[in-house]
Amino acid sequence: MNTLAEWIALHSLLLWALLLLLALLAGDLAWRRNARWQRRAALLGQAPTMLRWRTGLLLCMVLGLFFGGLALAISGQPTTGLDGFDASLAASLRAHLPVPALRVIAAITHLGDTLWVASAAAVVLLILLLRRQWTLAASWSVALLGILPINGGLKALFRRARPMHDHGFIVEPGWSFPSGHAFGAMVFYGMLAYVLLRLTPRFHRAVIAGAVLMVGVIGVSRILLQVHYLSDVMAGYAIGAAWLVLCMGTSEWLRHQPGGATP
Repeated sequence: MNTLAEWIALHSLLLWALLLLLALLAGDLAWRRNARWQRRAALLGQAPTMLRWRTGLLLCMVLGLFFGGLALAISGQPTTGLDGFDASLAASLRAHLPVPALRVIAAITHLGDTLWVASAAAVVLLILLLRRQWTLAASWSVALLGILPINGGLKALFRRARPMHDHGFIVEPGWSFPSGHAFGAMVFYGMLAYVLLRLTPRFHRAVIAGAVLMVGVIGVSRILLQVHYLSDVMAGYAIGAAWLVLCMGTSEWLRHQPGGATP
């Protein structure tokens, strides 16, 4: 069994907490830099935007290349490289994660289930329509409606079998790559944060922290529950973030067109 995979499995809960902390710090830093740029743009008489088109284009390119690299890596020999490491990590987690931890993680992972996301998305859409936020409502709808066809199409394309998960707390059928929960959490909670940042004047750093926390918790829970390999979740994050950036960028562009709402 891979020594690194064994070490990660033995310290998985601690590493999960440390990664979440780092992600929270990175998210807060990114938002503060963005807020400073928006203030500077306003002072210069420019239209402040949450996502500059050059930044969005660069992010989409980087994320696309990262996803492509993962896709190539898992297409090699199943016992070597990334595929072999994925399998070793899943087996090590199956051997070392305690049952009480699995029970809690299994409850957490439902925050990324399709039924929950779809129900919450419908409520948010209704609120946006009632507030006459037509551009935001359209952007929200396109972003959320894109999750299933994009992720489903990629799963059917790669047809990767899931790792064994016989702990009994959760059973997942279907293909594994990329992770639908990681993809969906990135898009749903990312777009929810974007909507709240657009409509609420305060607590922006708390909104960013909440979104980062939810995305991190849901994605990693899929690895710990052994219903996805590590590379499945990383690929889900990558393609989800690219779709999120595209939807946010389009919404920001529409926002600054003549007649667009700019709250």
